Amino acid sequence: MKTDINTIKGIHPGFVLERELEKRQLRKGQFALSLGEFPQTLTAITKGKRKMNTALALKIENLLGIEEGYFMVLQVYYDIELEKKKQHKTQKNISPNIELLRPILFWDTDMNKIDWQKQKRAIIKRIFERGNDMEKNEITRFYGTETINSILNN
Repeated sequence: MKTDINTIKGIHPGFVLERELEKRQLRKGQFALSLGEFPQTLTAITKGKRKMNTALALKIENLLGIEEGYFMVLQVYYDIELEKKKQHKTQKNISPNIELLRPILFWDTDMNKIDWQKQKRAIIKRIFERGNDMEKNEITRFYGTETINSILNN
């Protein structure tokens, strides 16, 4: 298996294993039994519903002739990607940096009482009609380009 790990960082190791088994025309059930594992375990991993564990990764790598630690490295990168998404989602749900937004834009309300998720349509329209570049950038960072574009284009 000659794959540059940088091109597949963040992909579940089960997906990579599935592709490798398909390339070698190996059936998952029979392969799992040859490892001394339950077929359901291997199926759950190849569907991304279960983590790759060290013992199983070593068995698979040994049987397929893959470099030791390959699947565990992929698992770690996948876990890192999940954690980054989780942290981004948590940060995103709180509020934008209101220090970067001029209070005059929200003259009719207390900025500390704004529900940034429920009122995002009105907030985005207001910022993009009356805000400066710094304010637009902060709102784009907070909501994401996709959300901004979908609201402004409707």
